[in-house]
Amino acid sequence: MTSQLYNKSVFAIAPMMDWTDRHCRYFHRQMTVRALLYTEMVVADAVIHGNRDRLLGFAPEEHPVALQLGGSDPDKLARAAEIAAQWGYDEINLNVGCPSDRVQSGTFGACLMRTPDLVAECVAAMKASVSVPVTVKCRIGVDEQDPEIALDELADKVLAAGADALWVHARKAWLQGLSPKENRDIPPLDYDRVYRLKARLGDVFVGINGGVADLDESLRHLEATDGIMMGRAAYHNPGLLAEIDRRIFGVDADPIEWHELIDRMADYCAAHIFEGGRLTHVTRHMVGLFHGMPGARRFRQILSTDATKPGAGPEVLRAAFAEIRLDQCRDAA
Repeated sequence: MTSQLYNKSVFAIAPMMDWTDRHCRYFHRQMTVRALLYTEMVVADAVIHGNRDRLLGFAPEEHPVALQLGGSDPDKLARAAEIAAQWGYDEINLNVGCPSDRVQSGTFGACLMRTPDLVAECVAAMKASVSVPVTVKCRIGVDEQDPEIALDELADKVLAAGADALWVHARKAWLQGLSPKENRDIPPLDYDRVYRLKARLGDVFVGINGGVADLDESLRHLEATDGIMMGRAAYHNPGLLAEIDRRIFGVDADPIEWHELIDRMADYCAAHIFEGGRLTHVTRHMVGLFHGMPGARRFRQILSTDATKPGAGPEVLRAAFAEIRLDQCRDAA
């Protein structure tokens, strides 16, 4: 699967700090077989020196799953990529888009848009150490940069270094003056800039990210790009993931059975609790599952309160699900 990952259209769920952990990814995988799942960004130094089971561990069911690395030292990134490939990841992605202060202080993330030669060195080192795809996720530019120049320069150099695909967040990042949260909303989206990059690069895989709200919009973007990366919309309304395989990939799949999904997640929660975890580690990712359905508000309330209590078990998830009135939903199946 890894060698063919970018030979077709891709729908990916974006790497999101504090959100797309292994429990979130397992949950998302229950609703889509085809979507590419991303980890949270993990710093290369942490991979090399830290607790690898905690940082890199994932369930076999998560495939295809990509690890996003943060860093700017080619040797360290190469070593971290090699370790990740040994753990079985289907792709290694380099973060050239995160605008947080912590990332900037480590001289990686979005500030690397200013040093495309260094990014190319990092990509080349990673490519030399692994056989799985190495990709780059970037912005269209940072601060005073002209996106017409900055994005082309970065793209050309990382592709020459061997990058297998580019994921472009269609916004500038303002490293001076805006918080990470503001950088997700305030800089205007410029989808046309990403479309122009794709048109210029021809057969090179270019995927688009930033503000993608639903599957209708995703299909429109796929007319001009090769892939869609959805972030917050997928997290806050995960039920839409149940339509990805059919609508994006054309898979003739049976409608999801919500009670079967809850049974699988309850079993997963029980196993996690048995290993010393807490129910809320899993259910915090499920709060928005039944967005717009009768009973969804009560479902959210139970998971936001009862699931956080000491000793809470899978029965809390089942009780929350009992509040969902599937018989009142035309599209419940």
